[in-house]
Amino acid sequence: MYIGIDFGTSEVKVVLMDAAGDIVGSHGSPLEISRPHPMWSEQNPSDWWAATNASMRALAQKSPDLFSQVKAIGLSGQMHGAVLLDAAHEVIRPAILWNDVRSHVECDELTAAVPNLYELAGNLAMPGFTAPKLLWVAKHEPANFARVAKVLLPKDYVRFLMTGAFVSDMSDAAGTLWLDVARRDWSDALLAATGLSRAQMPELVEGSAVSATLSDDVASAWGLPRGVVVAGGGGDNAASAVGIGAVASGDGFISLGTSGVLFVVNDAYRPNAKAAVHAFCHALPNRWHQMSVMLSAASGLRWVKNLTHAADEAELLAEVEALGADVAEVAPIYLPYLSGERTPHNDPYAKGVFFGLTQDVERGHLAYAVIEGVAFGLLDGLNALRSAGTMVHELSLVGGGSRSGYWAQLLADVLQTTIVTHVGSAAGGALGAARLGALACGLSEADVCVKPPVSARFVPRAVDARLVRRYGEFKEVYVANKALFKVFYSE
Repeated sequence: MYIGIDFGTSEVKVVLMDAAGDIVGSHGSPLEISRPHPMWSEQNPSDWWAATNASMRALAQKSPDLFSQVKAIGLSGQMHGAVLLDAAHEVIRPAILWNDVRSHVECDELTAAVPNLYELAGNLAMPGFTAPKLLWVAKHEPANFARVAKVLLPKDYVRFLMTGAFVSDMSDAAGTLWLDVARRDWSDALLAATGLSRAQMPELVEGSAVSATLSDDVASAWGLPRGVVVAGGGGDNAASAVGIGAVASGDGFISLGTSGVLFVVNDAYRPNAKAAVHAFCHALPNRWHQMSVMLSAASGLRWVKNLTHAADEAELLAEVEALGADVAEVAPIYLPYLSGERTPHNDPYAKGVFFGLTQDVERGHLAYAVIEGVAFGLLDGLNALRSAGTMVHELSLVGGGSRSGYWAQLLADVLQTTIVTHVGSAAGGALGAARLGALACGLSEADVCVKPPVSARFVPRAVDARLVRRYGEFKEVYVANKALFKVFYSE
């Protein structure tokens, strides 16, 4: 038996996987985000630990006999977050999350300080990454910065509580802007540019390697045997790739979770930072990947649900389908930039917009506009990947949004690419984490990292002139409002 723990933004999810690779149990515990100021996004690391304990204990109660057979735990986590520890290993301040964009000024400073940043880190300096966050802390909270003894990513902080070890993996570390991504090692130059050193960083291992062993106290509390191995794990997207079997060059997927990600595996390091494409290490050795990232995806649909008091997202999608093929004739254009945007704009000031509201607009039209706007944002990302020389013909769909066949077909039509969903694809990073745990125990990649069975295939229909027109309008609305976003923020 193998356990995968995914530390997401909205929940901690735990899955139990058997030796055949099937999920035999799961449990999730919700998390809340704090937004004390505009552009800020924070969580208390103690909440992750509380949610982890709650999920593990709940799952253990369901399957105590299976828990006694667990050999390894793999970790998957939201990337880029900054957890700051002092010399006593106490948390100094709330964790600054991946969708926090307060450090936009510091990005310019970091770029100026390290002229070859793009080549080393494989990415533009964006406020979502970890390094600019530390520059912000140094500038605005100097007393806190002076106390920093360790900087950890979210999952790696929980790993420390589980094992007592300070370790990260290559894929997650690649999202800090401190990693020399080609060499898969910390860059002393990048660390120095933020006033840090290797001593303040965790050790690095491959995601499929052993990072540490679960402490006896934690094992006892969770009902696990002694000696359980903890794998290196991965950033949430790299772990999701392992879970969906995207492990060979050219394999790719779309993740529709809080954020929206288009992920393609590469057999070599291929940065294209100028197009705001991310180039990261994969969670598996000797592989890298490119990503386009939008900061708000399925979270936009959740926002509409809360705003309009719908029962759930499924109710909204049912209303969309009931409106029929003419929904696009009434629906407004939607910019999905509720938290700024990365690919292709690298614009922390960008805001969400409904453009073209009339008295004929119903709740279902708003929901349609959101899922269409997310699809258009992913098309922007796909075009950025294409400009980097990456071509895909089929993409798996994972994350909570993968439950909607309507959305999957819309993605296929907008991207003009076949979309495939898989059995268990909603498990995302948790399944990939469990698979990395199995690999850390010596199982072969060929046996573990298989693609799950296909549940549905969505083939793109003929090019829809309405979608083409609306995509053009989508781009025009952003261009027309770009300058205003920054003006409104400054006010």
